[in-house]
Amino acid sequence: MARIELIMPKMGESVSEATIISWTKEIGEMVELDETIVEIATDKVDSEVPSTHEGKLVEQLFKVDDVVQVGDAFAIIETDSIDESDIQVENIVQDIITDEKPEVQIEKELKETINNVVSSENKNIYSTKDRFYSPLVRNMATQEGISQDELDKISGSGKNNRVTKQDMIVYLENRSSDTSEISNSKSVLQDNKTQTVKEIKDKPSTTPIHNTGEVEIVEMDRMRKLISAHMTMSKATSAHITSFVEADMTNIVKWRESIKEDFKKREGQNITYTPIIIEAMAKAVKDFPMINVSVDGTNIHIHKNVNIGMATALPDGNLIVPVIKECQHKNLVGITKAVNNLATKARGGNLSPDDIQGGTITMTNVGSFGNLMGTPIINQPQVAIMACGVIKKKPVVIESEYGDVIAIRHMMFLSLSYDHRVVDGALGGQFVRKVADYLEEFNTETIV
Repeated sequence: MARIELIMPKMGESVSEATIISWTKEIGEMVELDETIVEIATDKVDSEVPSTHEGKLVEQLFKVDDVVQVGDAFAIIETDSIDESDIQVENIVQDIITDEKPEVQIEKELKETINNVVSSENKNIYSTKDRFYSPLVRNMATQEGISQDELDKISGSGKNNRVTKQDMIVYLENRSSDTSEISNSKSVLQDNKTQTVKEIKDKPSTTPIHNTGEVEIVEMDRMRKLISAHMTMSKATSAHITSFVEADMTNIVKWRESIKEDFKKREGQNITYTPIIIEAMAKAVKDFPMINVSVDGTNIHIHKNVNIGMATALPDGNLIVPVIKECQHKNLVGITKAVNNLATKARGGNLSPDDIQGGTITMTNVGSFGNLMGTPIINQPQVAIMACGVIKKKPVVIESEYGDVIAIRHMMFLSLSYDHRVVDGALGGQFVRKVADYLEEFNTETIV
C-alpha cells in the first residue's frame, strides 16, 4: 500500500495559486483515475482538478477557501500499487543475475546498481516515518543539502506536524553555514513579498464608517474581492492618465443595419459594434506598437501579438475580461465569432483559465450601460485600456467644399486610460485618435 501526494497542477498561463471551492470527495472515499476530487478558483475562473491516481482519499491537506500554490500537494491518497523503485531494483537485479558472469562481478554490479537507484531516489526526499513533505519543502531540503534524518528532526507547524515553507526558513536561519544563510535570504525576501501582497489583499478598510441608522452589512463575494485587489493594485502601480476623442460612427451604423439580418441568417450570430471597434484597435496598434507593451521594473516588453481583452458583464453584475488572441491575423468575421463565443462562455461560466490570460490591451464598452464616456482602470500588466461610450445622435458641424453644414450624426466618445510611466500624452492621444480615424474611414462596401 503506497501513499501518494496529489499535486496542484498549473491551470493556465501565469496562474500561480488556486483557492479551494469545494471537495467532491471526502476522506475515506475511493477515487477513480481522472475523477474530479476538488473544485478550485483561479483568477476568476472556476475549474475541476482530476485525480492523477486511483485509490482511497486519506487526507485533505487544505480546507475550503484555503489558497494552494501551484506545485504544492493538496491531498494524499492510498493506492495498492507497488513502489516503482522496488520494481526498478528487482528488474535490474534479475537482468544482472541472468547474465553469465562470475559471482564476484555480479555482486559488485548489484551493489553499484542498488546504490545508484537509492541515490536517484534521494533526490526527492521522502520520509522514512509516517510523515510527508510537500514538493516545495523537499526541493528546499535538496538545495540546502539537508539529509532525510535531519529533515525528520525539523519541528513542523503545519497540519499533522507537516513541515511548512516557513518552518524551513526558520530552520535554515539558525544553521551555522554561511552558504545556507545566503541562500535562505532569497527565500525570506520572497516570502515577505508574498506575505505583503496577501496582507494588501486581505487588509480591510480602515476608514471609519459612521452609524447612519439601519445598515445591512454584506461581505464581498470571491470575485469582488479579486476585482477589488486587482484594481487597487493597478492604481498603485501605474500613473494613470486619460485622453478623449469623439468618433463619427454614422457610416458604421448604417452599414451594420444593412447587413445584420443576412449575417445572422448565414452565421447564426449577431454582429455588434464590439468586433468593429476591436478591429480598429488592432490596426491602430500596428501603427503605434509601443501601446501594446507591458512593464517589468525598468524593462519594457513589446508584444508582437495583439491580444485584446474584452470586458464582459456577468449576470451577477461582476466583470470578467476574456481575451481575443492574435487579432492582427483575424478579419472582421473571425473577430466577430471570437467575440460572440467568448461572451457566451463568460455569461455561462464556462471560460477556461487560458481564455482570460495573455491580454496585451483591453477595451470596455461603457456605452452598453448608456454612458457617454468613462475613465477605466488599466488591466495590469497592460499599459492601456480603451472605453467606448454610447453611440448617440447629435447635431454636428460638417465641413465641406460648399461650406459648413449642421447634420444629425451618430457620434461616440472614445477614452483611453494609459500608463504615463511608459506612454506619453502624445502617444496615447495619437493612438486613440487613430482608432477613431479607422472607425470613421470604415469601408461600407465590406462584405462579411
